[in-house]
Amino acid sequence: MSDPFAAARPFAERLRHRLRQSSFAQHLHQRFRRWRAPAIDGSGTIGDVDPATVTPGTAIVFRCNLCGTPNAATLATLSRETRSCVACGSTVRFRAMAHLVTLEICGRPTLLPDAPAREDIAGIGLSDAAEYALTLAAKYAYENTWFHSAPRLDIANLDRARFGRYDFVVASDVFEHVVPPVARAFANARRLLKADGKMIFSVPFSLEPDTREHYPELHEWSMTDRAGVWTLSNRTMDGRQQTFTDLVFHGGPGSTLEMRVFSRAALEREFLRAGFARVRIAAEPYLPFGIYWPEPWSVPMVAYVR
Repeated sequence: MSDPFAAARPFAERLRHRLRQSSFAQHLHQRFRRWRAPAIDGSGTIGDVDPATVTPGTAIVFRCNLCGTPNAATLATLSRETRSCVACGSTVRFRAMAHLVTLEICGRPTLLPDAPAREDIAGIGLSDAAEYALTLAAKYAYENTWFHSAPRLDIANLDRARFGRYDFVVASDVFEHVVPPVARAFANARRLLKADGKMIFSVPFSLEPDTREHYPELHEWSMTDRAGVWTLSNRTMDGRQQTFTDLVFHGGPGSTLEMRVFSRAALEREFLRAGFARVRIAAEPYLPFGIYWPEPWSVPMVAYVR
C-alpha cells in the first residue's frame, strides 16, 4: 500500500529546516542586539568598560558614532590619528569630537545619526572634518567654516556680527596653527558663544608647565620653499630680521604650519583668562564608540561659559 504522505515529506523536511534556520538566526540576532545595545542606544556610561581590564591585543568591537558602522580593533590600534572605522575612516579624535557634542546636548552617549534634530541649537565649526561636520549640519543649526575659503572665519580677527550667536563651538587641532598672540583666539571663541555655551576643543599638548611658542615675535613674515627646504623669514615689530628653518607642518610641508606646542596647564589658563568659567579634561574612554586615550596628553577638552 502506498504511503499517502510520501509526496508531502520533502516539502515538510524543507519547511522544518527553514524554520530551524530562522529560529537559530533569530536567536543569534537577539543575542547580538543584547550585546551591542550600549553602543546603539547610548545606555552605557562614560568609561563604560575600563580599558585597564582589557589586554592590548584583545579585539574591541565598537560602533562608529559618526556613521553607525560596527568595527573591531585592538586597544593597541585605537590611537588619536589612526583611521579605525572601516566605513567612514573616522579616527578616535573625530569620534570624540562628535561624542562630546552630543553628550553635552543630549546628556548621554548618542550615535550622531540617531541624535534628535534640533534646529534651535546653533553651532559653528573651525575647519571641522567632513566625517562629522556634514551630520552636525543636518542635525543642528551648525555651520562649518574655513580660514582660506568660504564660509570664512578667522578666529583671530572675528566679525562682531557673530558674537553671542552659538550654543557650541568645535575647534579640533586648529589653535596650534593660529598666528600669535593666540590669546586673541581664545577670547574670540568665548565671544562666539551664548551665555550657557560650550567649546569642544582639541590640540596636541604636552604636560610641561608652559606652551612652547615657535615664533613668539612673528610680525611681517613669509615662507619660501627651496629644493624642498622650507624657510620662514620674519621682521619683528622692532625691525629685527629672523630666519627659521626647522619648520613643522601638519598635513605635509607647505600645508599648515605649527606655531606652537601647547601645555595642558597653559591651555587651562588661556580658557580662564578668556572668560570661560571652567574647563573639563575629557580624557574618559568610551569603548562602545571606539574612543580610547592611551596617554594623558593631547586629549579633548570642554570649556564652559558658566
